[in-house]
Amino acid sequence: MKQISTIIIGAGQAGLAMSKCLAERSVAHVVIERGEIANAWVSERWDSLRLLTPKWQSRLPGYSYSGSDPDGFMTMAEITEYLRFYAAQSAAPVEEGVTVTSVTVQSFGYRVETTKGDWLCDNVVLATGACAQANVPPLAGQLPSGVTSLTPMSYKSPAQIDPGGVLIVGASASGTQIASELITAGHDVTLAVGAHIRVPRLYRGRDVQWWMDQSGVLDTRADQVDDINRARRVPALQLVGDHSIDALDLNYLRWQGVKVVGRLCGIRNGYAQFSGSLANYCALSDQKMNRLLQGFDLWAESQSLIGLTPPERPDPTYVDPDPALRLRLCDGHIRTVIWTTGYRPDFNWLHLPVFDAKGALKHAFGVVAPGLYVLGLPFQQRRKSGLIDGVGADAETLSNHLILTRANRAA
Repeated sequence: MKQISTIIIGAGQAGLAMSKCLAERSVAHVVIERGEIANAWVSERWDSLRLLTPKWQSRLPGYSYSGSDPDGFMTMAEITEYLRFYAAQSAAPVEEGVTVTSVTVQSFGYRVETTKGDWLCDNVVLATGACAQANVPPLAGQLPSGVTSLTPMSYKSPAQIDPGGVLIVGASASGTQIASELITAGHDVTLAVGAHIRVPRLYRGRDVQWWMDQSGVLDTRADQVDDINRARRVPALQLVGDHSIDALDLNYLRWQGVKVVGRLCGIRNGYAQFSGSLANYCALSDQKMNRLLQGFDLWAESQSLIGLTPPERPDPTYVDPDPALRLRLCDGHIRTVIWTTGYRPDFNWLHLPVFDAKGALKHAFGVVAPGLYVLGLPFQQRRKSGLIDGVGADAETLSNHLILTRANRAA
């Protein structure tokens, strides 16, 4: 049985940021990783994916991008290399290929059981991220035989898709990107659309992430919003890491040839059934986008910024006056369904009473229980908490909390 002050579970951007902060505070710790450093980026993303944030926004504690293409977007290979270099530069004590099987309370601390031995520690940091599992709705089990079911974690490229039609369920960043890729590859694509957030890649000559960063939108604190639980469920922006595409929105996808239908609400007798609320979802998305852009305009005016192009608004989302309400799945045309319906964390090894009635981890800005922390969840402390650029500030806060509570226990 090994003992140490703190165990960090997960060696992605969150775990590595926390390791850097603890090292600066001389806290003995180890980072346990079931695969390899940046494992999710290596094995659980599709081949063509790029970060939605520009390279300049890949900032971690004591480290930031310094290359020649700050406005570009990292490929999966680049982000993997970036995080591994960060781990090496900060001498992060990572143990790769070690799977955590159980975390329980032990005396005044925690017992962490792994496939390569057990640990006793005072503190545990859960840094396995918000995207450990694809969130697939139960109705996926009603698909007819012969229809392949995939998620963004199992989809890799158009080469693996059987000839024929594809139904993509969900129109956030993953759904729109995969739909665009597959229609370009020659597949007949239908996109089922529910709640989504439409934004342009560029606005008034600047990347939308520049606007969100500089205007303070990303620094909005969790205690500044009316309903934090709703804010944490907001879908990912309809973006793609490519400045040659003005906006990867429904209008663009229609132009490419994607068929757009309403939210998938059931599968019955071999037919997918869609709601009639498509127009409402699109109108609400347009309204939110225009409100955000107006906020940027007001901020730019308050700062007396120069060199910007005039304010503009994208055309409203076009909606067919009579969108299809069902799609036959059992005639061989639709061969694949891809569930881009979000992600969820995986804490099945956390054997502690820290979950709510729906199974979600309860925490207050990242503090779960005495000596137990979580890092990297959406809107954990700030709107940017789920971004690479956001975990650093959260890690600083939680590291300070850990030091303070450790001092209080010792007093």
